[in-house]
Amino acid sequence: MKRRPKRETVSGGAAVEVHELRKTYPGEVEAVAGIDFRVPSGEVFGLLGPNGAGKSTTVGMLTTMIAPTSGEAFVAGFDVAAEPLAARRVSSVVFQDAVVDRLLTGRRNLEIHARLWGVDPAAARTRIAEHAESLGLGELIDRPVGSYSGGERRRLEIARALVSEPQVLFLDEPTVGLDPRIRHELLDVIAGLRERLEMTILVTTHYLDEAERLCDRIAIIRSGRIVALDTPAALLAVLGSELVDVRVQGDRRAALELLRAQGIAGADAFAVGSTITLPLHGKEPRETIAAIDDLGLAMSLTTRPPTLDDVYLQLTGDELADAA
Repeated sequence: MKRRPKRETVSGGAAVEVHELRKTYPGEVEAVAGIDFRVPSGEVFGLLGPNGAGKSTTVGMLTTMIAPTSGEAFVAGFDVAAEPLAARRVSSVVFQDAVVDRLLTGRRNLEIHARLWGVDPAAARTRIAEHAESLGLGELIDRPVGSYSGGERRRLEIARALVSEPQVLFLDEPTVGLDPRIRHELLDVIAGLRERLEMTILVTTHYLDEAERLCDRIAIIRSGRIVALDTPAALLAVLGSELVDVRVQGDRRAALELLRAQGIAGADAFAVGSTITLPLHGKEPRETIAAIDDLGLAMSLTTRPPTLDDVYLQLTGDELADAA
């Protein structure tokens, strides 16, 4: 595998580039099934999908923790398989599980990480002070990490990742397990990173509001395959401006097939639980509701504008049902 020219990232080209990337585990378990995407420098890019969709495996390959089965992946121009050390030098990752030492102070954790990455001691002191202040750790930095809350540890994890001044920052499910208030505060911190540091960020999540708030573009991944990739607004526009929710009795799949057979529902209608959702695409809502009423299927009917949740459920609904 060849290294991409470094001038790509300098000129605002691809900070992350993936071609036909695959990971197959023993037993022919295909976790990632040949994905392609490109992240320009300075972009916040989201990998969105249910648990087990392949998000963390993808990050594992991009951060050289997992060896790809086939395909290519480049981080800041470096081939992650052929040049793993170089790829690591230009990137940092915040994993789902905490890796900071709870017995040490926050400052000592950051100092050790800076030393491991070969950061000059004077530069390390300056960076630690800056990141502690910007991430709201100033009053905590000299306390043992074991006394930190979950949100405070997450902030320390991010500060740790930033000490080496990476070109690309990977955030793997950064808010998982946090309560709503702390999660909201941490999202503010993450949003501020791109404004302050202008770095490229790749974030994995299954929280729709998180993806919509943080990301310039989103790739929705299902069963190891990317099933949609665009800006949040463009993904939302696919469903039109209005939806009808139909709560049905009995077999939802049979009801959906009947609605399609009658020309009431299109191919992009989907079912989750006992509710079938129909994008109208300019059809008159009252006519659609009357046609559904005539079939005697509905326990209730409502109309509403679409959300990014609907895009996600339309693309991953069957997988979520199978996993339930």
